[in-house]
Amino acid sequence: MKYKVEGQTHLVRDSKTNCIINTSKSQYNEYISRRNTQGEEKQKIQQLESDLASMKDDLNEIKTLLRSIANGS
Repeated sequence: MKYKVEGQTHLVRDSKTNCIINTSKSQYNEYISRRNTQGEEKQKIQQLESDLASMKDDLNEIKTLLRSIANGS
C-alpha cells in the first residue's frame, strides 16, 4: 500500500518499507540523463589520464634515446 506524502504531489510512502518514492517520470528521466552524462565524463577523464601516461612514457623513451645518441652509443 502506498500513501501520498502531505504537501507533495509526486511523492508516496510505501507502507511495507516506509520508504518515500518519487513517482515523477520526468524527474526520473532527468536523473537517468544526469547519471549517464556523469558516466561519460568519467570515461573521458579516464581516457585522458591513460593518454597522458602513455605520452609520458613516450617522452621518457625519447629522452633516453637522445641521451644515448648524445653519448655516442
